[in-house]
Order: sequence, then structure tokens, then C-alpha cells
Amino acid sequence: MKPVFERRIFWDVDYDKLDIDEKADFVIARVFERGDIEDFRQCRRYYGDEKVENVILNVSFLPLHRMYLAAVVINHKVSELKCYKKRLLNPELYPY
Repeated sequence: MKPVFERRIFWDVDYDKLDIDEKADFVIARVFERGDIEDFRQCRRYYGDEKVENVILNVSFLPLHRMYLAAVVINHKVSELKCYKKRLLNPELYPY
């Protein structure tokens, strides 16, 4: 059964035309970037833990607070995520 995600997660695309099988990597990344716990559960049920784990480990961007949450959900250290390594290579300006 196909999951029904909150439409607010996909605010910039036409949700009704989104092929969640063909664009699985995009959907998983967006769910972990903007979704809530129920969206995570539906995502893991539909795509399977292995697919979700692969996508999250290789996603280029997640907000900092979502990196930690995603790492816990897939049972990995945050330092193993590509987006975390990328963030360390591009530090923010020092706030004065």
C-alpha cells in the first residue's frame, strides 16, 4: 500500500503527479528533511530499512537537527552521514 505523506513536505512539487517509486531518493530525503515521525514510519514501511539507510547515508543536505534525528532512525553515527561531512568542510561564518 502506497504511503500518504503530508502535502506540506512536497510544497514545491505537484504532489498528485509525483511518482514515489521513480523518485524514491528524492521522496526519502524530503521526508527526513521536513516530515514528522509518522512520515518516517510510512517511509520505512514502504521503501524498507535498507533503501532508507542508503539514501540517508548519501543525501547531500539535511538541516543539522535533522541529521541527528536521521542518524538515530537508521542506527548510525552522525559522522557517517555524507551531509554531516559536507557540513564540516564548509563551516559557517563566525558570528560576532
